[in-house]
Amino acid sequence: CHIIYYRVFNPTISVANVEHTQESTRLLAQTSLRNVLGTRLLSELLSDRGAVSNSMRECLDEATDNWGIKVERVEIKDVRLPHMLQRIMAAEAEAAREARAKIIASEGEFKASRALKEAADILSQSPYALQLRYLQTLNGIATEQNSTIVFPLPIDLLSLFQKPQLHSNTFVFKKPPTTSTKMDIPIVDTIISSPTATDI
Repeated sequence: CHIIYYRVFNPTISVANVEHTQESTRLLAQTSLRNVLGTRLLSELLSDRGAVSNSMRECLDEATDNWGIKVERVEIKDVRLPHMLQRIMAAEAEAAREARAKIIASEGEFKASRALKEAADILSQSPYALQLRYLQTLNGIATEQNSTIVFPLPIDLLSLFQKPQLHSNTFVFKKPPTTSTKMDIPIVDTIISSPTATDI
């Protein structure tokens, strides 16, 4: 649907060169609109109607100049498409949106994996940084509302909390418990001292 605004600037030429000014201008506008739309993409027609209207106005103004008519403005009010074409366009638009979403998601996963690799490289170069990250993870687990929390603690981390025993050469061994049918034998701790320099 389009509207054409025009005026007759030379009545003599308009009467002499064309029989029905209004009807001839209307038919010429329909033909010009088909010609202009044939050179444009549908996306351009939907997104930039102003450019299509200007092209149509220039085409009409040039054709009606010999009729004594000046086309002032052309407005495209509405673009009506067949129902089947609307369904095809909707399917294409949906496919394009899904493709863009997949591209954005893949780019995000690539950036995240690269950041994780860089973080892993940094943590592998510093064992203390890895232990700090481990403690932060435990702190996050402790804040959760859980009735049971399991703390997997590595053995090498326990060495940080143990006090070193200086100048100690005494080792304590505990006998394993034994069973007896007659009487219970208590567990006895045996202390074995290794010889020192003074004993030798």
